[in-house]
Amino acid sequence: MSQKQWIAGINAVAAAIEHDADNVREVLIEAGAKNPRLAEIETAARRRDIDVRRVAQQALDGVAGGLRHQGAVARYAAAKTWNENELQGLVEAAEGRALLLVLDGVQDPHNLGACLRSAAAAGATAVLIPKDKAVQVNATVRKTSAGAADRVPVVPVTNLARAMRDLQKLGVWLYGLAGEASASLYDLDLRGNVALVLGGEGDGLRRLTRENCDQLVNIPMPGADAEGGVESLNVSVASGVSLFEAVRQRHARVK
Repeated sequence: MSQKQWIAGINAVAAAIEHDADNVREVLIEAGAKNPRLAEIETAARRRDIDVRRVAQQALDGVAGGLRHQGAVARYAAAKTWNENELQGLVEAAEGRALLLVLDGVQDPHNLGACLRSAAAAGATAVLIPKDKAVQVNATVRKTSAGAADRVPVVPVTNLARAMRDLQKLGVWLYGLAGEASASLYDLDLRGNVALVLGGEGDGLRRLTRENCDQLVNIPMPGADAEGGVESLNVSVASGVSLFEAVRQRHARVK
């Protein structure tokens, strides 16, 4: 089996069983392990008629492919694969309150996993990623996302700029996050159809991605001017800040 067919780690396996049991084919638990959470995973899996095997630690090391498994791995068939032709349906189903995250070239699977976790927690409509020159959803992403990779639609697109233009035709406003932008994220109205566009770890937003945004904005960082201050945020942190500013505004309107 290839590494992509396994997920590893207590949180990742437990989340897959809880949220996507139909795609969990088998659970392997370390024989003799005393962690009570492993027993909980075994009970939850058996309750859902998922096969469970107790195996030696060496066997877990082999299938985990170098991931820290904590005594639990699961053989996993990926959940629904989304394609860009389904974006229109996702946006229309949101009834004017679509919230999308567009990631332009994220390379680190841990960053992508953390972004997906924030997106799922924020109730995002979908996450768009390029098919090329960006990490895809793999075993490491699944583990880092703690199951979120299978709870939020992840849509790999062939041409990101074209997909952004398609979103605009559907009435989605695209806001790109750029540190040098003069406008603040907090001055935006994020209550309608909105896509938050963030760049990768190294170069940020690419030129075509910038050009297809309706507006570039920054996340204010008062500490940046202090001696030794931080001038930028990790893409996963920036995603969380941006998404939950939209959540805050939408919650405020409901109240």
